[in-house]
Formats: sequence, C-alpha cells, structure tokens
Amino acid sequence: MRTIDRNRVTRLLELEDERYVESHPKSQELFARASHSLLNGLPMNWMEKWPSPYPPFMQRAVGGRLWDADGNEYIDFCLGDTGAMAGHSPLGAVDAITHQAANGLTAILPTEDAIWVGEELTRRFGVGIWQVAMTATDANRFAMRLARHITGRNKILVFNWCYHGTVDEALAILDGEHVVRRPGVVGSTCDPSHTTRVVEFNDVAALARELSHGDVACVLCEPALTNIGIILPEPNFHHQLRRLTREAGTLLVIDETHTLCAGPGGMTGAEHLSPDLLVVGKSIGGGFPVAALGMTHEVATAASEPVREPHLNISGIGGTLSGNALAIAAVRGNLETSLRDEDYAYTVPLAARWADGVAAVIADADLAWTVTQLGCRAEYWLSDPRTARQAADTVDDDVERFLHLYALNRGLLLTPFHNMALMCTSITGADVDTHTEVFEAAVSALTS
Repeated sequence: MRTIDRNRVTRLLELEDERYVESHPKSQELFARASHSLLNGLPMNWMEKWPSPYPPFMQRAVGGRLWDADGNEYIDFCLGDTGAMAGHSPLGAVDAITHQAANGLTAILPTEDAIWVGEELTRRFGVGIWQVAMTATDANRFAMRLARHITGRNKILVFNWCYHGTVDEALAILDGEHVVRRPGVVGSTCDPSHTTRVVEFNDVAALARELSHGDVACVLCEPALTNIGIILPEPNFHHQLRRLTREAGTLLVIDETHTLCAGPGGMTGAEHLSPDLLVVGKSIGGGFPVAALGMTHEVATAASEPVREPHLNISGIGGTLSGNALAIAAVRGNLETSLRDEDYAYTVPLAARWADGVAAVIADADLAWTVTQLGCRAEYWLSDPRTARQAADTVDDDVERFLHLYALNRGLLLTPFHNMALMCTSITGADVDTHTEVFEAAVSALTS
C-alpha cells in the first residue's frame, strides 16, 4: 500500500492555511475580537477543532447549506455533528418554535405537546415511558442514577472509546487490561476504575467476564460505536449483550443520540433491540437543545417512587428547564415533519453514494484506508481497524487536518473531530459527487 510523504503533508497544510486566511478576513477579525471576552475566542471549546487557523463564523444556515461571515457558501455534511440531522432550520421545528415562543417558553408545567412527544417516541423506539432532558449527557446521567437505585450496584460498564457526552463514568478507556481516564479529560473526579468497567465493543467473552463480578448497575451502550470511526456490531452481538445483561441482573441503557442516523427509531427500531432504558438527543429537536430518556414500564415502576417524594427537586434527576414548553414544541414540530421513513429512504442512499465515491478514490490511490456507512451517516478512516483500540492507535492528525481543510477551502464542511458526513433531505446527489471530486483531488495532492 502507498505511504504518505510527511514533508509533503506539511507543505500542503501551509498552502491551505494561506488560502483559508486569504478567503476569511472577516472571520479573522471576529475571532480577534472574540478573544477579548470568550475563552480561546470561542463560546464553546469544541469549536476550536475546525482544521483552519481560526473557525469560520457562521452567518446563516438553511437545509444543507451554510454561509459564513465572509459570504463563503458551503455544502454542509457536518450538520452540527448530528444536531441538525434534519437539515438546518427545518420548517416544522421553526414553525413550532416560533408559535410557542410567543406563548410561553418555560413554566415548570406540562403541555399537551408533551403527550404527543411521549407517544411518538414510544412508537419509534418501542420503549413505553419517557422523561425529557436538556441534553443527552443529562439523560445518560439520569439513566445511570436510576440503574444504581434499582439494582443497588455502583459500577457502570461502557465500551472502549465510546461516547456518551460529558458523563464522567464514560470518559474511560482501556490501557492494556487497566481502566484509565480517557486522554484530554479536564479535572477528572476520581480513578475511573472505581466507577467503571470497560470492554472492547463486540468482545462477548470480555463482556461476560466483567459482568460476572455482580457489581454493574447498567451497561451504557451505543448500538454502534460512532466516536472512533464507525464500528458496527458483529452478527449476534446485541443478542448476546441482552442475554448476558439479563443473566447478570444488569440494566441495559442504549444511547441512540448518534445512531438515530440508522432510521426513525435508530438501531433499536431497525434491529429490534430491547433496552431497559434508552437515550436520544441532539437531532430530535431540529437543533434545539433537548433530549429524551425512555424506559420500560418495569423500570418506570421502580423509578417513580424515589423521584417523587419527599425531595423530588434534589433527586439528581431533572432540572428547572428540562421538558420546557419550547423544547417540547421543537421536538413535536421536528418529528412530525422530519426524520421519518420517507426521509431516510432519500438520505440513506445518499450516504451510500458518498461512501462508494470515497471507497473508489481510496482504491485507485492504493491506500490502506476504509469507509463505513451507518444509515444516513458515513465516515472514512485512515486505516482498517477492527477494534476501537486499533482505530485510536492509527489516528493521523496531520493528514486528517489536511483533508478537512482542503474540503473547507473548496466549500465543503465535514465534522471537524470525525471524517464523517451526514445527509439531510436538502443534500443532493450532485452535492455528494462534488465531495467525491474534491476528495479525489485532495488524495491526489497527497500521493502524486
């Protein structure tokens, strides 16, 4: 297989940096101004992950297009890292938000829309009882608290290099056979081996071994790993996961926040999975901050009493703005008109077209890279990993930065901390083919 000249990568990055600075003077001006009042010049630290010397400042975004402060137009395959999976400003969500904003934002009172949302989430995921949170991180924390209460156990089991937001227990990986804090975590609270067990995804034997200790309250699981490339479940893995958790008296929490790309009910709906609790966030509100926590009737029965009295407001579950009227309206407006069967019937083939184009370029260049698709999401990786550990060990920051920056300079946005593209119904086949052409030119620049 062909190898990449590192000196060439350095030179190409210098050229792309210069091109970016020349075409983004207004963003540079705004970034300099922002540095006086915002940490590192940005309202949220993840925004620093864009491959450019400074991020483009967004002016507006609609559907699958985004325009920055300099007037540059982009085909947006990032879509807010799934937050805008229905496209930017989907009309159903915008109309619902606009209507509700004029009629009360939050009141710590339920609305009729909440009933519709609960019924629709039940229809999609097959999990019967719901609560609403602000973020999937919150919903995952609430799920773990309920699991600990119900089981009387203290540990959580996660899969190596998983992603469940900023949940402390999930920010742990394997270092050999030892559970250690994931690199880059700020202000870790304690040794993660005290709270967490970690196994490789798809490793049924390791899963059985760790559950056999009898101290795991729940397995917190993405049905396919999505934060270290896309690692799909092997045949029968989810059947074994469900069997082993039941035998161990451990609850199963499935986090569909990223894997909602698989269909209207995520992989739970597509693969007929049977979680005890289910978390979904980001895209259900059309980009509005909201998430949901679902549970079986059995879990709900066990959970209802402890969170009701006498100190319900300090139970560690819920929050003043959780389930607010505006968020609920956003979910209803979005799910009534987006992320439906007919939408996936359009976007999933687009993702396949994107993946096929990338795969053809990789093969023609004789590179040992791979591309994987999951529903309306696809991602390339600069190796051919079989495990999360192998994927993490083969990250090439410089080459990835070049590929992202090359695309950005030619009007294409990819998710900055992944090599991931997401499809919405406003993306066209021509948009996908444009990416293939740009990707081919970038690879040619690297290898010629």
